Amino acid sequence: MKQKFSVLMSVYFKEKPEYLDLALESIFNQTIMPDEVVLVEDGKLTKDLDKIINKYKKKYSKILKVVKFEQNRGLGVALHDGLLECSNEIVFRMDSDDYSVKDRFEKQLEAFKNKKVDVVGTNITEYDEDMINITSHRVVPQNDNDIKKMAKKRNSMNHVTVAYKKSKVLKAGNYQDMPYFEDYYLWIRMISNNCKFYNIQENLVNVRGGNDMIKRRGGMKYIKPIVKFENTIFKLKFINVFEYFKNVTERIIGSLIPNNLRFLIYKKVLRK
Repeated sequence: MKQKFSVLMSVYFKEKPEYLDLALESIFNQTIMPDEVVLVEDGKLTKDLDKIINKYKKKYSKILKVVKFEQNRGLGVALHDGLLECSNEIVFRMDSDDYSVKDRFEKQLEAFKNKKVDVVGTNITEYDEDMINITSHRVVPQNDNDIKKMAKKRNSMNHVTVAYKKSKVLKAGNYQDMPYFEDYYLWIRMISNNCKFYNIQENLVNVRGGNDMIKRRGGMKYIKPIVKFENTIFKLKFINVFEYFKNVTERIIGSLIPNNLRFLIYKKVLRK
């Protein structure tokens, strides 16, 4: 019997219509079709974005479920409420500007069947903004122990690739408002609840990255969220004092260094 599953996506007014179109197309062109796609409109959208959504609503009216917020409330809140609207235990995440490889859902569902896990992710291929040139690959650990070890210093799951058991996410407190760290914070709480993780060692999602993405991850605006996040997981006793100061120092330096140096670190240290 086919495993029922949902796909959870959030979109806001700054997204480009052609990106959303490609993302939705990759969902509905999978080797295994989802039973439900929950699309959260995080605030009022542009007319062009509305046109793309209406196109898929007409074609997949029994699958596509649109949840509308009058105001933009941020990714953490959007995913929190969107997850509550998902009808199935297995939920796939998908970003509104990325592209899933054709057999992504099939391979991740197979992992749930064959392994006793609660979260299944994959590696990613990062492209430039136009999805033409490959800029890098983000490879994450495969097994539960290695994933949890890495989580003490870096996010060991590619959020845009994950599928998880809804009940386990809700038990850990669901997504919460933690700007720039919504998913990372969720994984840490799920780890604290003894959830099991697994990453398929294939690139099953194509992501828009490139120099522009790296530039956006710099500046003073990141310092307060960094300190808030590290303070929170320290209070949870997920990291010790040494790990706390090391993480805060490295993250703040990373956000304040020149863009060209940050780009070099991403390419030579954080990516393959």
